[in-house]
Amino acid sequence: MREYNLDRIDLRSDTVTQPTQAMKEAMMSSVVGDDVLQDDPTVRELEEKIAQMCGMEDALFVPSGTMSNAIAIRAHTSPGDEIVMERTSHIYQYEGGGYAALSGVSVALIDGQKGQLTPQSVAKAIRKAEGSLGHYPDGTLVCVENTANRGGGTCYSQETLDAIAATAHEHDCAIHMDGARIFNASVKTNTPVKRMLRDFDSVSICLSKGLGAPVGSLLVGSKQFIAKASRWRKLFGGGMRQSGFLAACGLFALEHNIERLADDHKRALHLANSISKMNGFNINLDSVETNMVYIDSDMGAQKLMQELANNGIDVLDVGPTAVRAVIHLHVTDEDIEQVIDVFAQLAN
Repeated sequence: MREYNLDRIDLRSDTVTQPTQAMKEAMMSSVVGDDVLQDDPTVRELEEKIAQMCGMEDALFVPSGTMSNAIAIRAHTSPGDEIVMERTSHIYQYEGGGYAALSGVSVALIDGQKGQLTPQSVAKAIRKAEGSLGHYPDGTLVCVENTANRGGGTCYSQETLDAIAATAHEHDCAIHMDGARIFNASVKTNTPVKRMLRDFDSVSICLSKGLGAPVGSLLVGSKQFIAKASRWRKLFGGGMRQSGFLAACGLFALEHNIERLADDHKRALHLANSISKMNGFNINLDSVETNMVYIDSDMGAQKLMQELANNGIDVLDVGPTAVRAVIHLHVTDEDIEQVIDVFAQLAN
């Protein structure tokens, strides 16, 4: 699928996707109302649909994944608590320290493999004030990211997810999934989202990445949790009015753009396999599970980015020597071959 006229191949992120013509038509034909007054029927339809898909009771439509995670943390914790997550997780790396500024919590970081936690590492990281003479904070929330962005877009096994959730609950912690790309994980592992989330208390799902909607994320959980989350959405400035126009894009994405994620995964693996055979580039093929390819280059990230940009290809740097390429619905097989050809020209 292309349907987005651009003279460059944009692999910076799957957030660069734009609505297709069919999605625009769904947007323009939607029925809207004031969502803050809870009378936007399209928003409610979207929330009910995702809640059912997740096997949870309710959902909340918010402007962004960062806000969705921030609301989840605030609703699950109290100031002075501690949350547990992997060191390279999006919540820690890329959300502006919101967990501290907005929720007043500290963070216990775990060094994972390929961006993933283990139940054993989670158990060791959870601290409780009781028995510490007041030295420790109360660990009350465990956050899991699936897929793991900085892990290369890797997917947790269901066995590990179940075990981490059990460990969190055994230690009186809630468990939240940053599932920005949960449908990539679902498609890759052939696991229904409802099963994946069976033991989780909440999940944040992004509509504006691989699913191709222009704006919006969904926070999903119990009715009690979402009622609390709604208050924090209002306080954080996330209440929207006639947001059904955006919700219509989300509904279209859920109905039409999930199964096609497998095409992105296939193209990413082909790109990774091809580049890994070239001199001067290194890729951990074990981490290429979904739509991301992390490429380490002898020439350094900045020079590689410039050389690719000179050839009409855009990527992002993720370190001094590494760049990330993300495949999405505007990237075709022909684009992938063109990218491979350029890397071949740059190989030493």
